[in-house]
Amino acid sequence: MLLHVNATFAALLATLLALATGVVAVARLGRPRDTLLAGARAAVQLVAVSLAIGWVVRALPLLLCFLPLMYAVAVRTAGRRVVPAPGRAWLWTAVPIGTAVLPVVGALLLTGVVPPEGIALVPVTGILIGGALTATVLAGRRSLDELATRRGKVEAGLALGLTDREARMEVAREAASDALLPGMDQTRTVGLVTLPGAFVGMLLGGASPLHAGAVQLFVLVALLLVQAVATAVTLELVTRGRLARAEP
Repeated sequence: MLLHVNATFAALLATLLALATGVVAVARLGRPRDTLLAGARAAVQLVAVSLAIGWVVRALPLLLCFLPLMYAVAVRTAGRRVVPAPGRAWLWTAVPIGTAVLPVVGALLLTGVVPPEGIALVPVTGILIGGALTATVLAGRRSLDELATRRGKVEAGLALGLTDREARMEVAREAASDALLPGMDQTRTVGLVTLPGAFVGMLLGGASPLHAGAVQLFVLVALLLVQAVATAVTLELVTRGRLARAEP
């Protein structure tokens, strides 16, 4: 067992969360309440999923409900981060996440690389949705921030005869590309800086180091594709004005 789950574990976990909240408060890095709620919410959700996952992975009807739920939560989370203002613009975040994840999952099932079983499909799909969520949020926020701060350059492009999309693209493309950095850095440093969860989990499950490494490599490469597609589609939606913040 990697960790001993007991009273000491619970106390240490609570202490770490309190320290994280305290650092955010002292350094004024945001709202400490958000950090505290994120940790508490993660605990509740993981307990609930841990209790339910045994039924979900063995029952096809439950699996068909659980996967769309994962997708819906990711869309709502990305939408609130990218377009926090009231309205329905956040619904557009469903496009980059779905466009990035669905073809990859479909290809994995059709080729037989991932069997159509919950025990394999749920974690793989969850990892890919999580990667698409991160890329969508980073690409959307960075490109919208850049368009807001460099509005003059957009107007200059329009004056030179560029279309609205072309002028926005010239400003936002470089900023949106920053969304690819976390995934690329993780892939470049795997095995040297970090040992990702899929690799460690397979080792603990009894797989050989070579097999565990092959699975982790597959996950990382799939994530590179998913994040690239999510970033490109998000950038396109921003430059076309589909993902936009309300004017002050």
